[in-house]
Amino acid sequence: MTEKDNKKNYVNYHILISHSPSNLNRDDMNMQKTAVFGGTKRTRISSQSLKRAMRFSEYYINNISQPSDRTRQLGKLTTKYVEALKSKYEESLIKSVISLISGESEIKENTQSDAVAAWAVSEVEQYCKLYKQLQEEYPEAKEFDKAWKNATGKKKLFDNKTKLSLFREALQNGKDIALSGRMATSGIMTTVDASLAVAHAITTHTVDTDIDWFAAVDDLNQETGETGSAHLNTTEFSSGVFYRYASLNLRQLQDNLGNASREQALDIAAHVLHLLATVVPSAKQNSFAAFNYADFALVSLSDQPISLANAFEKPVTAKEKGKENGLMVPSIDALSDYHKAIYNAYGLKDDKQALFSTKERSFENVSFENVRDNKYTDFSELKDWLKNDGKLPRK
Repeated sequence: MTEKDNKKNYVNYHILISHSPSNLNRDDMNMQKTAVFGGTKRTRISSQSLKRAMRFSEYYINNISQPSDRTRQLGKLTTKYVEALKSKYEESLIKSVISLISGESEIKENTQSDAVAAWAVSEVEQYCKLYKQLQEEYPEAKEFDKAWKNATGKKKLFDNKTKLSLFREALQNGKDIALSGRMATSGIMTTVDASLAVAHAITTHTVDTDIDWFAAVDDLNQETGETGSAHLNTTEFSSGVFYRYASLNLRQLQDNLGNASREQALDIAAHVLHLLATVVPSAKQNSFAAFNYADFALVSLSDQPISLANAFEKPVTAKEKGKENGLMVPSIDALSDYHKAIYNAYGLKDDKQALFSTKERSFENVSFENVRDNKYTDFSELKDWLKNDGKLPRK
């Protein structure tokens, strides 16, 4: 049995984060996104919105990877990548490689592919390297074409050693695709199964959205004595405690990165934890500034993905035994109760688990299975626990 086989493969992230009045995710009607869960309306932040905010955050760029270029604008992509790689390769070579990867016979300024795909400049660079090498080895056009097809032919990624080697080397600097995956439908671009699954975040309680009626005042009209506004409009907003859930498949991440070590995968897993606890979508933030961090996080190393969203199928309420307790503490209590019920019912005793809370008093009332002493009020300790495979490093 290998190292990858005898370790817990999934990292399950359970995050509770309270957002002050905000409008962080809207639909095509400019209305706040919602979902009906447990028969009541909840405010919702889509997984797409949250993942994009994570991918473009400064923390992600500094600690994980530059985000890939997700586009169908092949003309614009070619211009960008020619600029990035022109010091190493001729423009004609770069354009030829992008054409071959995309399956387009010719790329012009306005060329678009049929679907959005994730591109990494590091991957294109590796194919440029192979293309140049084969050009030098096979100067005759027919021989070159044959050699190129043999190296990059339309086979599954793992059936082609040359292609696999290039792709893995490229993804060492393209972790974004290794995490989020990619669907490829043409050319020699490879499909990659995502290792990170992120759920839509929903409030743990029922929400009735409010309407903000706002106006824009014309300063120059005011100076001439005119009253009234130059613009009137409305926007929805609400506040609430959100449950964020995500699951990271460590073996898939290791494979996507070219048989990376478990230590490398866990290092990325710890960064993902940081992102889930701190990153907030940017919508309407200049109007609401709901830049909130998580108050609670539970992390488990498990044999399967396990969401605890059903802890909130019955919406929590702020009043408990006649007292106003807010919504965070009742949410933690509900999560604890459901977690205990599920873990006991399914015999999930072997999971390694740890939790973080800014509210130390909440530790007194919760009984998460298998957490034992792994309860932290310092978020960096929870990250270290995960990075070190379910134990704190010795100091």
